[in-house]
Amino acid sequence: MTRASRERLGGGAIGLLMVAGTLAGVARAQDTAARPDFTGVWTTYREPGQPRFGGSQGDLPLTPEASARIDAYRALVEPTGDSPGGFCLGTGMPGSMMGSGGYPMEIMQRPEQLMIVYEAHSEIRRVYIGDRNMAEADRLPDRNGYSSGRWEGDTLVVETSHLKEQVDQRYPHSAQARIVERYRLTTDAAGTTVLVADMTMTDPDFYREPVTAQKKWALVPNGHLLAYECNEPAWLDHLEELRRESTR
Repeated sequence: MTRASRERLGGGAIGLLMVAGTLAGVARAQDTAARPDFTGVWTTYREPGQPRFGGSQGDLPLTPEASARIDAYRALVEPTGDSPGGFCLGTGMPGSMMGSGGYPMEIMQRPEQLMIVYEAHSEIRRVYIGDRNMAEADRLPDRNGYSSGRWEGDTLVVETSHLKEQVDQRYPHSAQARIVERYRLTTDAAGTTVLVADMTMTDPDFYREPVTAQKKWALVPNGHLLAYECNEPAWLDHLEELRRESTR
């Protein structure tokens, strides 16, 4: 084979690689474009005839150890009326995604990441996709945990781990809990866009069996979140106290 022939073959191979890369990029772009976009402000969706605050969740399949921890916590705080929210702590997972105290939320979606802002306590949660995920060793425990997402057709599957133990919410759990959420869009008879979230939480330390729940959110066209300054009242009270002291 002559040098010229080798150069022609080499150039052809490079051309094929460039075409393959272009086609792969087009395929990725088309795949991304075909996925639903959850971007927007969402508020609690109520089925026709549903009570304003929903129905009872029923008894949770708690282990005896979990029940003892929860009872001890309630005995400690209920006489005082204290709560995490009163100390500017957000709800944490899965409570934040399953209602966040009735406040709305906003989702900002990019191919590699979703950012969820809950109006309550201005709580922020991030869902990382693909290469945007950090190494396991770098993931720190948090009340919202660490959330990693992947697409299964038009459904976003989110797996959350690295949680802190919480006995102060509607769905208490240990630090070993793992939560899987499945998000999809639908439309009701009135034409309202509805975001459906199906949750499954497994936690052998707290539950005898997996806990499942469903939450529905309605899109608020051109919606906006309001500022939630949890600690502003305490600051204003402090200023008033300083004024009283200065006049003594």
